[in-house]
Amino acid sequence: MRKKLIARIAFSLLMARWRQTLVAAIGVTFSITMFIALLSFMAGLNQLLDGLILNRTPHVRLYKEIKPSKQQPIDKSARFKDAHNFISSIKPKNERLEIYSSAAIMAALKKDGRVLGVAPKIASQVFYNVGHVDLTGVINGVDVVAENELFLFKDYVVAGNYIDLNNIPNSIILGKGVAEKMLVQLGDIIQVTTSRGERVQLKVAGYFQSGIRELDNVQSYCSISTTQKLLGEGSNYITDIQIKLKDLNMAPEVAKEYENLFHVDAVDIQTANSQFETGSFIRTLISYAVGITLLIVAGFGIYNILNMMIYEKMDSIAILKATGFSGKDVNMIFVSIAASIGIVGGLLGLLFGFGLSALIDMVPFNTASLPAITTYPIDYNPEFYAIGAVFSVLTTYLAGFFPSRKASRIDPVIIIRGK
Repeated sequence: MRKKLIARIAFSLLMARWRQTLVAAIGVTFSITMFIALLSFMAGLNQLLDGLILNRTPHVRLYKEIKPSKQQPIDKSARFKDAHNFISSIKPKNERLEIYSSAAIMAALKKDGRVLGVAPKIASQVFYNVGHVDLTGVINGVDVVAENELFLFKDYVVAGNYIDLNNIPNSIILGKGVAEKMLVQLGDIIQVTTSRGERVQLKVAGYFQSGIRELDNVQSYCSISTTQKLLGEGSNYITDIQIKLKDLNMAPEVAKEYENLFHVDAVDIQTANSQFETGSFIRTLISYAVGITLLIVAGFGIYNILNMMIYEKMDSIAILKATGFSGKDVNMIFVSIAASIGIVGGLLGLLFGFGLSALIDMVPFNTASLPAITTYPIDYNPEFYAIGAVFSVLTTYLAGFFPSRKASRIDPVIIIRGK
């Protein structure tokens, strides 16, 4: 009964200044709306930008790097064992880029329960011959089916069919930038020169566009068998093994383990793309900072409104305390007012935030560099709505707590005697 009475009194005081109450609720609603929309858009943008690289990057890459031997012949000599040996102009070891026993390594990887999938790859530098001009480039020999399953290969093929690399002998999918420079069409025959000086003719089966201009200007794709023939190598020649894990966070640990186990070089996705993770973190941090600032500003508005309400309702508060209401009851009345503003404004803010996000998601976004993207990216993560709801209640509670504590300490005798 007492709680119902406190609720009725709080509602009466709330409606007595309904214009100010409405302004405070609108402030909370606007803050939550912008908080949700901003975070949803920024998270969607992060996913888009990171996806340009991360979707095309293996969690762990096994390869063989040509580098000087760590131990020189003089280090093996007992005569100079305790001496300081200074050697200059050390040349790399005469080794092939091929990963030895690649078939056995891939078989072992597929049995590892942490591995989601494995895709072999051959990277080879070439020259694209355009009349008397040679354009530098890279041809990636891939297992088309595995590449598509693990790295969404077909989503980046903007013309032609990705599976034609398997179906059409000696075919190539050119990077969009390379195709534009060479002025070639689908079905045209181009000529490339390998690093060994051999010239090979390839049929253009499609265009590839990653959205990163620097890559599209040099990279192209062939099947593994075509690339092996182009390089004059056997069917077991592989330069890279790309690994996707079930848990991305395990990549650094797994990379070190595979490096020691298979005696190859290994790099994890976190190391290879650390700059993108830093950019995503900073953009997300800015979004949270702006959203929380909006909520704090709305909280100050509620604080000012309740302060003014207490100043104007001194007589009412004195009468309440004189008729038996305790300071705790008065405190509860004004906290209830602040909480009501926060809950109503927060719920409307969540609803309008979702609506604004959906509206942004329908706005056309057409760019030649990102053909797969048609609208602005939005991430409808429930976590954002939970955070918005918690902050709306928390900030409005704190905004009402201090004025309500002031009201609970009012001495009714002093107020009535002053009147």
